Amino acid sequence: MNTVELLSDRLEAARIERRRNRELQRQDRIFNARVRTIGIDKDALDHQVQERKEKEEAESLTLKGYAEDLLHGDRVACLLDHRQRKDERLLQKAIMDFRQNFQQRSSRREFDLNDPDALKKQDSVQMLPGLVGEDPGSVERRRRQQEQLRSWSSQQQHELVEAHQRKKREDLQYDQTRIALDNRALELQKTEEENKRALAIATKDFNLALAAETAGRRQRERYEEEENKKMDILNHLQGELLSKSQDQSASLRGYSRLRSDSYLGLSLQQLQHFTDLQLQQAEEKKRALLAQKQEELEQDRVRVESARAVLLLERKQARINKEMRQAMDNANAKLAQEQQARKKYLEEQVYTNVPDESYFSQFNTSTR
Repeated sequence: MNTVELLSDRLEAARIERRRNRELQRQDRIFNARVRTIGIDKDALDHQVQERKEKEEAESLTLKGYAEDLLHGDRVACLLDHRQRKDERLLQKAIMDFRQNFQQRSSRREFDLNDPDALKKQDSVQMLPGLVGEDPGSVERRRRQQEQLRSWSSQQQHELVEAHQRKKREDLQYDQTRIALDNRALELQKTEEENKRALAIATKDFNLALAAETAGRRQRERYEEEENKKMDILNHLQGELLSKSQDQSASLRGYSRLRSDSYLGLSLQQLQHFTDLQLQQAEEKKRALLAQKQEELEQDRVRVESARAVLLLERKQARINKEMRQAMDNANAKLAQEQQARKKYLEEQVYTNVPDESYFSQFNTSTR
């Protein structure tokens, strides 16, 4: 068989031969240590520049051809789409014409049952004398219709029974599921209420103990303060200065002025006045202490509620962190299994070719 040599094959062979010759010349220059150490290979560099330009031009021509092919394909696709739409319109028109010409209502098989002019089209010779308008096959047709109706009715009843049973099973399953969910919700709610009740009881006991301790300490302080005041007043009343006459402390400039060197203390009226004033001040201080106590109790209640809210938030965050950590652990375990499987696959199926001397001897044999 004679082979036909094309012009492109000859050009390709000539190009390959030129590249082979250039490669041999380059090997002579590169592997010759004396020539290589003199300076750069300008001819080789110029040739590389020229090859790069030719490569870029070839790539640009390839891209241009590819773009032209894309445009041509788009135009062909548009033409085919237009032709397909035209064919679909012609096909729809042909179908409509066929239906109008060959699929008339009167050409249907059951048209004689619904023909409004059926009696007009009947021949009078086919009817028996005296029985004009009577249908001889009406009894048989009615019997068949009744049988068909009974069959349909029994089938519908069977389907209704099956649907009712299926719905009953679904409702029963739904009720069981709902009851299980309600029981679970009740258990969770009961557990939460017990936890809340225990926390409230512990908080209440702590607050009562703290309030009792604070009240006892303040009562002891007030008692000691009152005792000290009473003792001080008693010491002044029983002293030598207050046992003398009150008149010797009067000043020569008037009764309203007192002598500081002979002042003997207060009178009974003054003592009663100051005693009443001290009792009034003690009552006011007691009321202020009671108001302060109420305020401290309110602050304690607010702190307890805040601590309780913070505790609930911390528990919720801990539960969320636990779920996230569990999901992450599951994902990491799954990822580890996949990595182990991939590693096993690579070791058993991919990394099976061990390099030998022939693999390493192929390097440093070309100038590229």
